Amino acid sequence: MERVTLDFPSAAIIHRHPLTVRVTDMNYGRHLGHDVLVSLLHEARVHAFAALGLPEWDMKGYPSVVVDLAVQYQSEARWPDALIIETAVPEPQGKALTVYQRICHAETDKVVATARVNQLLLDLSTGRPVNVPDDVVQAIAQAVAPERGA
Repeated sequence: MERVTLDFPSAAIIHRHPLTVRVTDMNYGRHLGHDVLVSLLHEARVHAFAALGLPEWDMKGYPSVVVDLAVQYQSEARWPDALIIETAVPEPQGKALTVYQRICHAETDKVVATARVNQLLLDLSTGRPVNVPDDVVQAIAQAVAPERGA
């Protein structure tokens, strides 16, 4: 099986979320467990969108749903490592929000994992995906713009 590398779009970072690995986050291999990693990604993603005034359950009138997730591991994290989760969102096209996340050790910038999530926004009256509203596209663009100048 050929492994496709997830390329993290650094130019599209909208948020950085610090956290520390808790002892309860460890698996039997004594490193950060996969199930916990997915939960930490979700936590950071919620914070990233909330910072833009876009809670995942109401993105300008539409809730979002995750339709797929890819995670690639580059190194391990253990208790009590300090980590940073960077969230990047390239300009949305059509009906999908593609969200990239990179978990790094805070002190060394060594990458723990890179992830990609595709989210759709749903019209609850029809249960069907909708195009990403212009207000969402603009909020993301405004969050990315200051990063590019840094």
